[in-house]
Amino acid sequence: MGLFRANSRHHPSPPQPVSGRLTVDPDARHAPRRLWADGLGVLSIRALQIMIVVAIAAAVILGIQQITVVTIPLVLALIFASAFAPVMSWLRGRGVPSLVATLLALAAILVILGAVSWLIVWAVRDQWDELYTQAQQGFQDLLAWARTLPFDIDHDQIDSWLAQLGSFVTSAQFGSGAIAGVSAVASFVTGLVLMVVMLFFFLKDGPQMWAFLLRPFRGETYERAVRIGDKTVSTLGSYVRGTATVAAVDAIGILIGLLILQVPLALPLAVLVFLLAFIPIVGATLAGTLAALVALVANGWVVALLVVGVVVLVNQLEGNLLQPVLMGRSMKLHAFVVLVALTVGTVLSGIVGAVLAVPITAVAWGIVQVWDGPHTPARWARPTHRKDAAAAVTEG
Repeated sequence: MGLFRANSRHHPSPPQPVSGRLTVDPDARHAPRRLWADGLGVLSIRALQIMIVVAIAAAVILGIQQITVVTIPLVLALIFASAFAPVMSWLRGRGVPSLVATLLALAAILVILGAVSWLIVWAVRDQWDELYTQAQQGFQDLLAWARTLPFDIDHDQIDSWLAQLGSFVTSAQFGSGAIAGVSAVASFVTGLVLMVVMLFFFLKDGPQMWAFLLRPFRGETYERAVRIGDKTVSTLGSYVRGTATVAAVDAIGILIGLLILQVPLALPLAVLVFLLAFIPIVGATLAGTLAALVALVANGWVVALLVVGVVVLVNQLEGNLLQPVLMGRSMKLHAFVVLVALTVGTVLSGIVGAVLAVPITAVAWGIVQVWDGPHTPARWARPTHRKDAAAAVTEG
């Protein structure tokens, strides 16, 4: 017995069950969970979530880029339908059949687009010979002026560059580029036809299509989806109508200035100003630069400076008077946000991306503003008042 007792001192017995179960250290059971509860664990979880979101966004953007023939006409059709939504509501309210109202609105859109395209083609074709002659003369004057500079310019090098340019125009590489241009024209026509078809269905059956998409939602989620749809249509419509009005005023003002200064291609330049106005900040600068270059070639540097003055004056009137009244404060985005959106849109989809970037960004911000209620932004986007922050600090 003594030996048994001695051995029992040096070899403790295994843990005895309590109520039929073995006792387990609670710290050991929760040890893996505590690894994700400290600061580093929370940071790791957030980093993983961000990586997943970025991966999904990249996959979506890549998929959209592969089917731009479908996605771009879809977005354009949605924008035009949103812009003409008040017209459709007015026609239906007057008892006009849905099909007739749709055909009237669609015809108005096509007439506007066709008129703008026709003005550009007609004016350029009508004045192209005159501008070409003046451009040749302007180029010769530029070379003559370059010979009078105090430093030497290698004219043989200039002639070599011109010869290389002529060789490129007659080369196979230029021919392949022309074939690529034909393919781009075919894609444009396909996208245009698809946009017209989509626009017809959006105008005619837009409310029914949206009601079908809302079927899976219930309760608060349904109300939020309704708010998002209404906000998207109102934001896109307000943006397009306001921008078109501002662009028309800009184009008319610059057209008057170009006609007074007798600058050739005044009408196509004014139409170009109207189109480029849909690209904020960059569009106005590019339109003014093109107008000044045409004036420089055709009328000299004095008229070119006057054209620059006209463009700056019109842009100042637009930014300080027209936009706050026509666009409204709710449509105003910070200039930094606009620049970032333009850059991203241009990188992803070129000119079309630059045109669509700002309205899409405005829609995204509008959705945030109605996320928790008709006039209640999402929690993270609500302004923090100083009194509330001080009270929170005091309570803490």
